[in-house]
Amino acid sequence: MNNNENAARRQIVEIGRRMYDKGYVAASEGNISVRLDKNHVLTTPTGCSKGFLEASELTVVRLNGEIISGRKPSTELPLHLFIYQNRCDVNSVVHAHPPYATGFATAGIALDRCALAEIIVTLGSIPLARYGAPSTDELPRSLEPHIAKSDAFLLANHGVVTVGVDLKDAYFTMERVEHAAHIIFVARALGGEKSLPQKDVEKLYDLRKSYGIDEKHQTPCNQEASCNCKQTLTETEFEATVQAVIEAVRKRLYT
Repeated sequence: MNNNENAARRQIVEIGRRMYDKGYVAASEGNISVRLDKNHVLTTPTGCSKGFLEASELTVVRLNGEIISGRKPSTELPLHLFIYQNRCDVNSVVHAHPPYATGFATAGIALDRCALAEIIVTLGSIPLARYGAPSTDELPRSLEPHIAKSDAFLLANHGVVTVGVDLKDAYFTMERVEHAAHIIFVARALGGEKSLPQKDVEKLYDLRKSYGIDEKHQTPCNQEASCNCKQTLTETEFEATVQAVIEAVRKRLYT
């Protein structure tokens, strides 16, 4: 075991605990992997809590999935291998179920509006991949339309996958996605997020070069998308809703 692998093992353990502590995963959910070299990947084993990982539990596999050492890998390893096989720039993959972002994925809503300046600059758009059954070939195939154009993906009715040049990069992208989803959720509770005008979006795109961000793997945000989140009740509907609330309160007080 070389120094590179030892460092990767320690980092996976650390990131797993951070994910668990933040509530991005529960029980044995989620998986993490790091590319060790052009032929080998270090990954989390199946059925283990990411909050209680030990470095010795991690598994080394070849890029074709063959186990070299360690326990049986996660059943979602093919998703990771698919990404490595299709993105030579990616050296780490993180899969988790952060509540807000997974809520959008479960509702079938992409995080693709031009609303958050930081997301426009760093990620562009966070696409929604079609549903693919976990632990089957359907899951990696669901990324085919998006893998070359993004570093973060919502998995319909499932969770989130992020990639990076290293594990910290992939993990921080996961944090960024969840933070954005939380903000958009709050904005929709307040009537809906407001898209930025085209001229402001263009200024943000120009900032990418000064930040050293590679635009090759960014999907532009969608200025045409509407959130369909603000519902206006008619006067009759409003009165009926108020009456229903009054009746519910009356029953709680007097029964």
